[in-house]
Amino acid sequence: MSVKIALTLLCLLPLSANAGVYKWVDANGQTHFGDRPPAKAASSEVTVKASPASVDAGARERHQKMTEFLEQQQEEREARQAAGAKAEEKAEKQAELCRKLRARLKHLASVSTFYNINDQGERVYVNEAENTRIREDFRKKVRSTCGNE
Repeated sequence: MSVKIALTLLCLLPLSANAGVYKWVDANGQTHFGDRPPAKAASSEVTVKASPASVDAGARERHQKMTEFLEQQQEEREARQAAGAKAEEKAEKQAELCRKLRARLKHLASVSTFYNINDQGERVYVNEAENTRIREDFRKKVRSTCGNE
């Protein structure tokens, strides 16, 4: 952005030539100025002081609007990048969760029967209908979370 500002300021400054300015008086007494000294007359080099460039209010306002626009564009770009990074992080977490759920679903398929632990700490095996319901409930959970098995 600083390059654009520098270029804008450069355009606003007057360009001064490196060639010298010469002053001489001709035979009729008229004073002349030129970038080359005359061959037949005595001349002296004159230092020309360029007045500073004046920037009108309209140019200043356009420059301010351009600067504000560029800053707004930068802020919006940074906001989009931050939102993209956040969405990517969320997608990675979702993918990891689905990987774990699918691994657990695969493990459930290999288990022949499920059990609960009663108050005495003993295993109480569930019946076949309950086994099927547990597997189907978990499949539904994986589908709703990950979209498919």
